[in-house]
Amino acid sequence: MENKTTLKNWYNNLNLAHPLVIAGPCSAETEDQVMQIARELKDSDVSIFRAGIWKPRTRPGGFEGVGAIGLKWLQKAKAETGLLMAVEVANANHVKLALEHDIDVLWIGARTTVNPFAVQEIADALKGTDKIVLLKNPVNPDLSLWIGGLERLYNAGIEKLGVIHRGFSTYEKTKYRNNPEWQIAIDLQNKFPDLPLICDPSHITGNREMIFEVSQQALDLNYDGLIIETHIDPENAWSDAAQQVTPTKLKQIFVDLKVRKETDDADDFTKRMNKLRTQIDEFDTKLLEILGNRMKVADQIGTLKKEKNVAILQNKRWQEILDKMINDGNHKGLSEEFIIQLFKAIHQESINHQEKIINN
Repeated sequence: MENKTTLKNWYNNLNLAHPLVIAGPCSAETEDQVMQIARELKDSDVSIFRAGIWKPRTRPGGFEGVGAIGLKWLQKAKAETGLLMAVEVANANHVKLALEHDIDVLWIGARTTVNPFAVQEIADALKGTDKIVLLKNPVNPDLSLWIGGLERLYNAGIEKLGVIHRGFSTYEKTKYRNNPEWQIAIDLQNKFPDLPLICDPSHITGNREMIFEVSQQALDLNYDGLIIETHIDPENAWSDAAQQVTPTKLKQIFVDLKVRKETDDADDFTKRMNKLRTQIDEFDTKLLEILGNRMKVADQIGTLKKEKNVAILQNKRWQEILDKMINDGNHKGLSEEFIIQLFKAIHQESINHQEKIINN
């Protein structure tokens, strides 16, 4: 996919002294609620007001959005505040209604991105428009699926394209609602450096107390913006109450966030950075050598298991290794999450090696 997006140009032309910020309630609940939040965000660093009109719920029975009537509330908020308006669309009819109400930004949610048929339907409905379209990552950690969604929108002639990183579902419980898997978003950014990359700390964390922490991580990774759910009364929100902040809290987050320079051209910085990166390169080379030697031992274990007709997976031994590594890693300043991911990958590679030996 050749990148022809003009969204980055649009963003640069805003001449903002801060990253792009999209904010507003998870769901539009009432006209008064929408208007009050929009008014409080008008004179802040927010450029785009967001509100869910149609809410895909995991299970039936929950609040699924006010529907098309909410688009009229957004029109009113736009006329009064001048903020651009953004909604989530999940099918062609949503697109049609959003365009009829002159919504400026349409985003495609994670549950929709995972379905190529749905993304294609939306892409077809968007042909010929100049609206900003943002694609959230799919629910599952699949970079190809995320790229595929972008390609469908690109092929439909959408020029103002961007992506939203909202984290990925995982079977295992972590401190996040949706595990960030930062490397997947970084890989996408490396492939398409001109695509604006926006972080959604609300959905990554599921916890308003962690919004600042993840927002700062995103800015440290050179993200272009943030989308943060904001409500006048978060505790009593009709959906996702735990992850929404008040407009006052949002403004304080803006004050506390540190925007880093992308680089520094000073000679001293360059020399010191090059020295440190050389050390990193040396350690990485040693890591690969150690891992290669470890796999040679795993091969010997596979040969012994084949000789004695022993099963490859030894759960008790695996759990003992993992527990020990988590404990040792903690003493070395390494997070439990990192240790689990690292050693699961190592363990899986060991299994793959042993399967080849046993099955040959």
